[in-house]
Amino acid sequence: MTLRELQAPIKDRYREAPDTAFITLRASGAQAGDAMSCSVDMGRALYAAGAHAGVGGSGAGACSGDLLLAALAACAQITAQMVAANMGLDGVSIRVTVEGDLDLRGTLGTPDVPVGFQAIRLRFHLDGDVPADRLDKLKERTEKYCVVLQTLSAAPAISATWADAAV
Repeated sequence: MTLRELQAPIKDRYREAPDTAFITLRASGAQAGDAMSCSVDMGRALYAAGAHAGVGGSGAGACSGDLLLAALAACAQITAQMVAANMGLDGVSIRVTVEGDLDLRGTLGTPDVPVGFQAIRLRFHLDGDVPADRLDKLKERTEKYCVVLQTLSAAPAISATWADAAV
């Protein structure tokens, strides 16, 4: 069964009942040991995370920046593979690399230094022959349908609420 055949009944269902396509994903964090480490529960997996060594953490676990870049890499990788499969680009291998630059002084409270990534680079490495016109479509569709890339490119409204533990 091809990916297109697998997705056809799903697409049909979403056309007939668009509300069934709306989902909410959840992740939660909990302290794990000292102030520099936590666990992140994504429902299907539990990850150990910690502060980056550059801000005083042990560096033993993935820092939040690692997790953000990993989410982008995973989404771009899967999206590119699915687009290539749907385009019939058999024999093409794709590998994604993501790099991000940030100044750790910002998260340590240095005035006038931004907190967060100042640049993120997403690179697609192709192994195999893809005609130029097909490569343009692969690029366009991959970037268009990559959820994490689109979310970072056009940030959604984010709200933060605080409640005491009893609530």
